[in-house]
Amino acid sequence: MNKKVIMLCESAVMIALATVLSLLKIEWPFGGSITICSMLPILIIGYRYNLLWGSFTGVVYGLIQLLLGMSNFAYATSGLAVVMIALFDYIIAFGVAGLGGIFRGIKNQAVGLGLGALLTGVLRFICHFISGVTVWGGFAEDMPAWLYSLTYNGAYMLPETVILIVGAVLIGLIIDFRSPKLKGVKRNNHSN
Repeated sequence: MNKKVIMLCESAVMIALATVLSLLKIEWPFGGSITICSMLPILIIGYRYNLLWGSFTGVVYGLIQLLLGMSNFAYATSGLAVVMIALFDYIIAFGVAGLGGIFRGIKNQAVGLGLGALLTGVLRFICHFISGVTVWGGFAEDMPAWLYSLTYNGAYMLPETVILIVGAVLIGLIIDFRSPKLKGVKRNNHSN
């Protein structure tokens, strides 16, 4: 079968899995939510193939998240706010998940995936932080917009990122994503 067809099929399945995982969430009391590794399928695509393909897959996932989160646009007070929400809360914020493959060159796959999860979690937080300062800062009341954005987004992105890292490391210990056909990770058995 053509490699591009396989990449498209795998990406479609991983986008669907990421979407289902994004719906299984714990809503944070003041906004935001924590999922169980919803960005991991996109990170894996970036790791399996390349950063460009992974980012494209992440952008498609971000567009789906945008459609699922359309109610957030009701709070936009200008056309610029609509653009900022679309880009920094959805398209770019989830597009960065595909960059997790940047550490594919690290020999230990679990470490590479874990570092990729850390990077994508930090980049996604930065996207939400920018959106929080520029769009959502009006909800800050008695605090500076940057502090509001930092605490609001940090409150759910920190646990989200920790869960993503743990999930990435665990799955990296089990499945060899470098192999064209997925298989178990080979274990080194050392006998004394």
